[in-house]
Amino acid sequence: MNPTTKKVLYWSLGTIGALLLVGLAVFLLKREQLLQYALRQTKTKVERKYPVTLTLGPARFTDLNTVQITNVSLVPRTGLQDTLLTARRINASISLRSLFARRPVFSNLQIEQARLVARKTATADNYGFLIKRTGKTAVPRDTTKGTNYGVLLNQVLETALENIPGEADFRNFLVAYESPRHRATITMPELTIEDGDLAGKLTVVLDSVTNRIGLRGHVEQGDENMDVQVFSQGRQPVVLPYVQRRFGANVQFDTLHLQLAGKDFDDERLTVRGAALASNFRLNHPKISDEDVVVRRGGIDFVATLGQNYLALEKGTKVTLNKIVAFPQISVRMRTPAELGRRIAAETRHYSPRLRGLLVSLNVETDEVPATDFFASLPQGIFGAVEGMQGTGTLQYHLSAALDMQQVDSLKFDSGLRASRDFKITRFGRVDLRKLNTEFAYTAYNDRGDSLKTFAVGPSNPDFVPFNQVSNYLKYAIITAEDPRFFTHKGFMEKAFVKSAIQNIKEKRFARGGSTLSMQLVKNVFLTRKKTVARKAEEALMVWLIENTRLVSKERMMEVYLNIIEWGPSRYRWPNGERGVYGVTEAARFYYDKEPAQLTLQESLYLASIIPKPKYARESFNQYGDLKASSRYFFRLIADIMARRGYIPEAEADGLSRSVNLAGPARRFMNFSARPDTTRVVAADSSQFDPINLIDLLNTGGLPDEGANTNAPATEGADDNGGKKP
Repeated sequence: MNPTTKKVLYWSLGTIGALLLVGLAVFLLKREQLLQYALRQTKTKVERKYPVTLTLGPARFTDLNTVQITNVSLVPRTGLQDTLLTARRINASISLRSLFARRPVFSNLQIEQARLVARKTATADNYGFLIKRTGKTAVPRDTTKGTNYGVLLNQVLETALENIPGEADFRNFLVAYESPRHRATITMPELTIEDGDLAGKLTVVLDSVTNRIGLRGHVEQGDENMDVQVFSQGRQPVVLPYVQRRFGANVQFDTLHLQLAGKDFDDERLTVRGAALASNFRLNHPKISDEDVVVRRGGIDFVATLGQNYLALEKGTKVTLNKIVAFPQISVRMRTPAELGRRIAAETRHYSPRLRGLLVSLNVETDEVPATDFFASLPQGIFGAVEGMQGTGTLQYHLSAALDMQQVDSLKFDSGLRASRDFKITRFGRVDLRKLNTEFAYTAYNDRGDSLKTFAVGPSNPDFVPFNQVSNYLKYAIITAEDPRFFTHKGFMEKAFVKSAIQNIKEKRFARGGSTLSMQLVKNVFLTRKKTVARKAEEALMVWLIENTRLVSKERMMEVYLNIIEWGPSRYRWPNGERGVYGVTEAARFYYDKEPAQLTLQESLYLASIIPKPKYARESFNQYGDLKASSRYFFRLIADIMARRGYIPEAEADGLSRSVNLAGPARRFMNFSARPDTTRVVAADSSQFDPINLIDLLNTGGLPDEGANTNAPATEGADDNGGKKP
């Protein structure tokens, strides 16, 4: 190449280089200008969408397409005008093409040392604008009709999904919440989102309880399909302290898997589909169980609908409890005060307006489950007696209920366990229910768990009385008053249970039980006195197993019942030092100085009348030792029913004496020392008492019985028996 050619080539390359340098300089200058323009546009867009002030500090390119912004803050202009978000440094990739097109697209978001602090006072907050849409809604909402849960949840979901970054890397991110009642902090040493894949670690402190949590899953901006797992980091489970503070329940789990499979929002009603699966779920609440309720593996595939004062789990919902699969349908609707009007049911007047307007319906059906799998799948802490039980055949459970708090008397309830024809228990669990067929040691406790006395239920006990050596008067009086269908039912009287539930709802307390003699027997022999949901559920299952597999005859059940129930005040001491009156032999001797076979009709009726509240046996009498009118009415009512059922001759019922002469230690113990007032007129027996409330009239004013015989229905007997009301 000659010198001239070389010179021309060098000059050409130099010119090109110079032009490139000039072009690069122009590009860099223009890029910086466009960046500032993009930041101004971002600020304008955010402040137009939300009532906030967004501050963006110095920004620069750290390489060809990576932008670094420092000292970012977000402060609301309404409500509590307290800084919501600060970030020391934000790095993000920006598409140069979109930048020059003046439509900047940011990605690969990296946030360092950010703080999101949500605050709430009694009157305002600094975060409410995130879920309150600005501008006019498409369909005006009438807030006088109550809360629209569908609208609220839809706003929360849309806000969350719209603000999920496509690519993000959070380092040392602190999220805090402060209110008059709660304080929470979430520290995220690392949290990344890459192509929608989520992974991170969090330390959550809520109400002084610390959880170290791991996250993984898949989330994408605007996508209604979401899959997230929350799991414990380390040996300690995840604890939900808010539930403890709000409801007094301790809730824990090892792993919680949440899925959102889509939603439909139409006419202000939201339908959400998804699933939740938990492992090693634990619940502890004193009203549910006196020990942890544990579900090793449980979950729900749900179709939930939310609307105006309305919540429901729809058809298609499936609940899995280990190997038990159930299909629940639940709906809850709250009438507004306007719907309720001025009509307030007297029995629910003491409830809040919100509760008075409640309507609930529930239907649950399980698949048929092999018996052994059924027993193994029941939650630990509720059905301890059947843990390890095995059997052949299948079991299937169903439940349906409906309640209108404006018409509590219309309560509907149907529950049952169905067994296949080949169902049979092949191995008993922790408790061998066949124990009732043999002699066993029985320990009487009070409600505080104190042991009062232990005695043998069988021939080795000289006070034990066989079924055929107890006065028929007493047996029939107890059956008539306590459980008129004892010899024909299979452990339960649905009508009595429903009546008890209605009264309990009205009085907002456990005012009446719905127990049959079978249920009372199982409770006293195998279970504690504690009134918990777990104890009642376990009692029901054990009764079903005994009655439906014919493990124990009705006569033997009645025999054991008569020999163990409490029949008097526990503070009474026998000459041998033992406390209380337990079993029919001690009762006959304590009140009448007789043996059980010698009891008369009047004496038997009195013993039957005090079974629900034996501690307050004295309350059946006035200060002169005469029976009160309510007790005399009980005698007449039960005797008439016994006559109609053929237990006693009608003439014996017609000639019944309305008095009882105490001849045993009870006479001295009750201390009837007042002289009769001959000027006083004793009211005659009255028909003013409704049989439904009969037992409530007996022994009124006493505290709930501490002994063995609580929750015993009495008046249901008269009603269920088809007897005439006097």
